[in-house]
Amino acid sequence: MTGFGRAEANFQGKKIFVEVKTLNSKSLDLSTRISSLYREKDIQIRQTIAARLIRGKVEFCLWTERDNSAEATPINTLLMEQYYKQLRTATQNMGMPEPTDWLALLLRMPDVMTKTETEELTEEEWNVVQQVINEALQHLTDFRRQEGAALQRKFEEKLDNIQRLLQEIEPFEKQRVEKIRARIIDGLQSIPEVEYDKNRLEQELIYYIEKLDISEEKQRLNNHLKYFRETMENEEAQGKKLGFIAQEMGREINTTGSKSNQAEMQNIVVMMKDELEQIKEQVLNAL
Repeated sequence: MTGFGRAEANFQGKKIFVEVKTLNSKSLDLSTRISSLYREKDIQIRQTIAARLIRGKVEFCLWTERDNSAEATPINTLLMEQYYKQLRTATQNMGMPEPTDWLALLLRMPDVMTKTETEELTEEEWNVVQQVINEALQHLTDFRRQEGAALQRKFEEKLDNIQRLLQEIEPFEKQRVEKIRARIIDGLQSIPEVEYDKNRLEQELIYYIEKLDISEEKQRLNNHLKYFRETMENEEAQGKKLGFIAQEMGREINTTGSKSNQAEMQNIVVMMKDELEQIKEQVLNAL
């Protein structure tokens, strides 16, 4: 299911940002982009995400931005003094004039403006990062819940349509039996020289009509519709199960279509297939 979550926090002059995006996928496919300071926590971050997100293609980003004033690089004055003494001695020994702009020259010397301190991740900062990660994941979950509610309403609409179409088949089903019986008898009566056993004909008609009977398919399809609705009410991830149920619904609709040797019934079956196809497309978005 698609989703997006974002959170941020301030910590000692810098901002910590987390973004999580998800797309549809059959399993959990997680990619991370993490600021170098926090890379040592990559496995722990992945475990946190996996515990909250069942499946999907997940893109996780964690980065920081510092206040410009906090980014000022300190000047190494001790090193500047050493450069100054060495350069002044060299110019005197070589009989050369001293530079007119000592400051500009010294600031260009190696390591004078280099930031040498290394940043370490403290427990206090990591606690803040964890809070930001959990907040972003919660925003993502809320987003997906809204998407899921809209998806459930769409499913309910399609299920109602299939249920209605299934009921519309019944009148044509009853008419079909009489039409089949009349057509066979008329055909036999049109051949005067043919003699037939009426009892045997009745048995064959019953056998033939039973082969075209769709009562079991209708019952199973009704059960699948009911089971689909019940499964949607389960708060656990049920996307794969809904997909399996939709497949079984398609099986019953297809069998009904193969037994429907009447144009009106076949038209209704086509409409049922169209409704089911829309369910199958959208069920890929369900967790």
